Amino acid sequence: MELNVEHVNKEFGDQRVLEEISFSLGPGRILALVGPNGSGKSTLIKSLTLIHEPTSGSIAVDGTDIRRIDPIDLSMKIGYVPQHFTYTLYSTVFETVLLGRRRYIKWSVSEEELSRVQGALDALEMGDMAGKYMDQLSGGERQKVFIARALAQNPSLFLFDEPTSALDIRYQIEVMETMRRITLEQGSSMIIAVHDLNLAYRYADEVLVLSKGRMAGFGKPEAVLTPDCIRTVYGVESVVIENEYGKFFLPLRAT
Repeated sequence: MELNVEHVNKEFGDQRVLEEISFSLGPGRILALVGPNGSGKSTLIKSLTLIHEPTSGSIAVDGTDIRRIDPIDLSMKIGYVPQHFTYTLYSTVFETVLLGRRRYIKWSVSEEELSRVQGALDALEMGDMAGKYMDQLSGGERQKVFIARALAQNPSLFLFDEPTSALDIRYQIEVMETMRRITLEQGSSMIIAVHDLNLAYRYADEVLVLSKGRMAGFGKPEAVLTPDCIRTVYGVESVVIENEYGKFFLPLRAT
């Protein structure tokens, strides 16, 4: 899937929360969306799903404006995991993930559908939790369930709004490794809003930096996530450390 975003603006009343956002994303690529709280990350992701329709500008998938795509077809192309999600307490993990396949299920659930759901759970090492109820899980485990539901949907474009926010460091790495593997194996694309700049630096192909609703940078992580950018956007002095394991950010102090 080829995603093209051109001159997107979004206003709520007299407040403009996104201004002149333009970028493209090709198949098999991960785009990390970073920026301070209130910079417009969630609004941009919701605009890409038409939860918030842009005030102006265009968003196209494979050359077709998403506003011209049937909503059901669009929901099959784009898998969205929100920052905050709702769930039925007395649904099992398996049933919750199965909802990701609802657009594909006709009269009954086939063995193929069941296999896809189990595969998504196994990818996140949650296969042994399939029979648990959602209210028996921790916040981090529930977050992984909704990531698995998006994986089971098998879309061409994944949109994740801070998918690692409730996860401990081990699960953050596992989830990001899973996402990286899926893009390589399936050729799907991902946009992931994250706060951890080191995760963005390590796993993203491109980074889009937002500041007060505007683009403060777009490109390869090493070109965009610089100490100057972090100082300007976040108000934090930092250094980049490079060793045999890669490059890492070390925040020093607020400016």
